[in-house]
Amino acid sequence: MPLFAIGDLHLSLSEDKPMDVFSGWNDYVERLEENWRRLVTDNDTVVIAGDISWAMKLEDAVTDFRFIDRLPGKKIFLKGNHDYWWGTKSKIEKLLADNELNSISILFNNAYVCGDYAVCGTRGWFLENDTPEDIKVLNREVGRLKTSIEAALGTGMEPVVFLHYPPYYRGIECKEIMDVLVGYGVKKCYYGHIHGRQNFRLAFEGGYKGIEFKLISCDRVGFTPVLVR
Repeated sequence: MPLFAIGDLHLSLSEDKPMDVFSGWNDYVERLEENWRRLVTDNDTVVIAGDISWAMKLEDAVTDFRFIDRLPGKKIFLKGNHDYWWGTKSKIEKLLADNELNSISILFNNAYVCGDYAVCGTRGWFLENDTPEDIKVLNREVGRLKTSIEAALGTGMEPVVFLHYPPYYRGIECKEIMDVLVGYGVKKCYYGHIHGRQNFRLAFEGGYKGIEFKLISCDRVGFTPVLVR
């Protein structure tokens, strides 16, 4: 039961916001589908670490969800900063059920067992502005991360954390998020959000404080799901 991950699909199959205008994103939907079908089977699971669809409303994201649902494997969604369509977990799950999008699940204050791993995580945050609103958002994400990791630990499996925002970027920690990862003894963390060659050089991949970090945004991994296990 292999586990894969990828982030930042930025699909716009029903929106006029194609990513092809950006360098390296030409024909990205076709490339993504080809690579996905080459690697992933129906017995596998793929975590999609945020920025899934450009849709502004939940109902407008159905076309993008259908595209993902048709791809092999089970899919686990977590929220990204551009997922404006994201509502409550119950509303998303109702839309998925009503449209028979049965291969998609939502990661939000919970965890999923995939073989020897328990998939957990949240959107995350990076505190760049010390405003009350930013601090409120960060504290909320810290709480969600703790809840998800505790759910993972409750399964008896090793927690592997997925975030949208990097917890360590440009040599700077998001201390509140890092403290949770270190405090719970997390060994693997995958994140997205970062795009472009210049920014890839500023992102951290490798071992830090006992945690192995990996950037999985679409353009970083060549529009190819990354094998986690």
